[in-house]
Amino acid sequence: MPYVVDFEDVSAVGLETSPVAEALAGLRANEARYFKNKYGHVFTVSPASEEPETLDYVNRILADERKLDIAARPLEVTSFEVDGIRMAYVFYESGLSINVMYTIADAGKRAVGFKLSEGMEVPAELGAAGFKFARQKSKLAGTIRGSFFVIKGEY
Repeated sequence: MPYVVDFEDVSAVGLETSPVAEALAGLRANEARYFKNKYGHVFTVSPASEEPETLDYVNRILADERKLDIAARPLEVTSFEVDGIRMAYVFYESGLSINVMYTIADAGKRAVGFKLSEGMEVPAELGAAGFKFARQKSKLAGTIRGSFFVIKGEY
């Protein structure tokens, strides 16, 4: 069942099994606030089991581009299009959030972003791949660590 993410009254609904549920809820709310403020888009997530095509899309890009296979259990996903950009998100039980930004126009930006919730370790598969994480402060999520890579293929 879809859940509209409220960034004013942050809730861990759907994320309760995560050891960093509150921080992951803040991270999810931070994304919701960004899309509402920048694009007027209401950020809605669904259980990963209800949108397998979104999870498959993200997993295919990770595997094809960087041979990555995320070990953590996916809890929630969302996919939508805003301003000519196809977005897909997966929120994992470990506290990891992965987003795919894919500009539909050929000359646009295309990247995969990783964000780590406060209190979680860098996942072994990302550490082994050599990703370095920059820190950013968020009123909703505390300290978020993030990294990314540019997508080279066509999806």
